[in-house]
Amino acid sequence: MAPSIPRTRATAALRMKQIALDNQSRMIRRLRAKLAIERRDSDAIKKEHESNQAKKQHTRDSHQECHYKWQTRIQVAEDTIQEQHMIIEALVEEKASLLQTIQGLQEDNGAPAPFDDEWEEKPEEEGLEDIPLGEGEIVEE
Repeated sequence: MAPSIPRTRATAALRMKQIALDNQSRMIRRLRAKLAIERRDSDAIKKEHESNQAKKQHTRDSHQECHYKWQTRIQVAEDTIQEQHMIIEALVEEKASLLQTIQGLQEDNGAPAPFDDEWEEKPEEEGLEDIPLGEGEIVEE
């Protein structure tokens, strides 16, 4: 019996090592599968992140373009207002000159009253028609 005992122990030890190797192989396969899944998930997240970054950049570019357009419009409006202001000033000066000319002509012709610079037309007030009592009443039958 002595010779079979070492062989049995050696066989058992080899069997234990084979089981351990099989377990490690299964663990490695599971870990590789898990790693593949994680890589796919990571790639999907990376693509989504890049897509979001591209959308954000597009939004920034669009906003910047819109900002420049509005700045241009504002500048054009300010320039127009400034031009109109200068035209108004020129018209006021021309009006003053014409009023002086008119007053000079009136004085030369002996006109009774000088032209009033502050004269303005008064707008006509719209009055509401008075509705006599008794007219326009609703009678319920």
